[in-house]
Amino acid sequence: MFIRYKKNYEKIAMGLLSFMPEEKDVKKLQQTIKEYETNTDWHLFLWKEEDVLGAIGVRIENDINAVVQHITVNPSHRNSGIGKKMVEEIQNMYGDKYAVCANESTQQFLNKCTEDTQQNDEND
Repeated sequence: MFIRYKKNYEKIAMGLLSFMPEEKDVKKLQQTIKEYETNTDWHLFLWKEEDVLGAIGVRIENDINAVVQHITVNPSHRNSGIGKKMVEEIQNMYGDKYAVCANESTQQFLNKCTEDTQQNDEND
C-alpha cells in the first residue's frame, strides 16, 4: 500500500533513498528529502506492507510528464515484485493526466517493468 511521504517518515525515506547510487552522499540525500518536502512538483511515496519496504519519487515536469526519478526497495525484500507494484501504482495515479516516464537512473528498471507487463499480457 502506498503512503504519501510525511516529515515523520524522514529517517525511513532517507534510509531507503540511500540505497540509490546517486543518493549515497548524506548532504545530497538531505537536499533530496528537503526538495520532496518543499517542492509541490516533487512527490515521494512509501510502500508499506507490515513495514515500509520501498520508496518511489515522482517529479511533475512541464505539466506533461510524471518523471520517476527515484525508486528503491529494501535490499532484503528485492526481487519480490515490490518495485513493479510501485511503478504500476504510479502509472495508475498519474497515467491519466501525465506521461509516466523515467530519468537516467530509473530508465532501466522502468523498461524491465514494462517488458514484464507486456509479456504477462501476451501470456494471458
